[in-house]
Amino acid sequence: MKPLNQQIASLPTTIFTVMSALAARHDAINLGQGFPDTEGPAHLIEAAAAALRDGRNQYAPLAGLPELREAVARSCARFYSLTIDPATEVVVTSGATEAIAVSLAALVNPGDEIIVIEPAYDTYLPVIRLLGAVPRLVRLTPPDWSVPREDLAAAFSPKTKAILLNSPMNPCGKVFTPGELGFIAGLVQKHDAYAICDEVYEHLTFGVRHIPLMTLPGMRERCLRIGSAGKSFSLTGWKVGYITAPAPLAAVVAKAHQNLVFATAPNLQRAVAVGLDQDTAYFTILAQDMMLRRDILAAGLREIGFGVLPCDGTYFLTADISSLGSVVQPGESDQDWCKRMTAEAGVALIPVSAFYDTAGSKPPTHLVRFAFCKKPLVLEEALTRLRDRVGRG
Repeated sequence: MKPLNQQIASLPTTIFTVMSALAARHDAINLGQGFPDTEGPAHLIEAAAAALRDGRNQYAPLAGLPELREAVARSCARFYSLTIDPATEVVVTSGATEAIAVSLAALVNPGDEIIVIEPAYDTYLPVIRLLGAVPRLVRLTPPDWSVPREDLAAAFSPKTKAILLNSPMNPCGKVFTPGELGFIAGLVQKHDAYAICDEVYEHLTFGVRHIPLMTLPGMRERCLRIGSAGKSFSLTGWKVGYITAPAPLAAVVAKAHQNLVFATAPNLQRAVAVGLDQDTAYFTILAQDMMLRRDILAAGLREIGFGVLPCDGTYFLTADISSLGSVVQPGESDQDWCKRMTAEAGVALIPVSAFYDTAGSKPPTHLVRFAFCKKPLVLEEALTRLRDRVGRG
């Protein structure tokens, strides 16, 4: 038999699938995969259900239903004072992961370089390499995850086509500062590059403000900004994303989209349009509620003995296990520890080393990621289980 695509065949099973399967096997509380354990707003679910019954279930337009593209444009204006043409500057995708793929496909030619900041969401590198592009990795260092400016500047070259910027950032909960964004914008302009901005957690920040790179001077024509209904409305299974980009870029993104998915479920698009037009109070309460859950988890982990790193946004909290003493066996990696704790403590987590390139230098192996987008009682039960396991040494 002739060989299959070696790049795809050699990919490991995603750590999220591995840990979720372990959680199910051991009846563990799953604080690994980042999905809420409550449904999103009931009126959006009703809007989606009603839209199934009104006779508009055929293909949606390639770039998305006009009502959703218009709602995306209104949202950009309301929250960021961005003026967006919904007819030419918005493309609706089947989730933000597809949005990342088609944005990269629209930009890169084989041999182009894409700057990726580590730790990085695990889809980025495989898609870049499938397209024949070359990732240039720049690593943030815990606990503050600040941008290493000299390293980032050195990563740019005449071959740089784009930087892939994730803010608020999964897995470490970092929200890039105005100074860091200004520095990145300067490099993008200096090297005549683009920025693919993964902003799916834009409405989930805690005490800091999310600033789209697109809003900075000189960046409007260089940015593709990605949003997600799944994260903004706690409906991750819907897989509705949207890209905001200048018309020349959006037109090519749409061509990539037509050859991957073509269109996204029309009833879900219409419900998401309702969601984006909700009162600003909804988004404020969403962030406040998630911050409460973060604080419950952070306080409990500190009391148990974990080192808790800063978290200014997303669903995720990073913790240091190196201070837990004999609970961590000599030479034990974060991946092995997470698997063992799933079985022994009944709590599933994600090892942060999974967010680093396996072909790169050694990643940190003492950090784990908790998803706190769960009911407070679930978080408290997880803390009780961890406290009991750590107490036994």
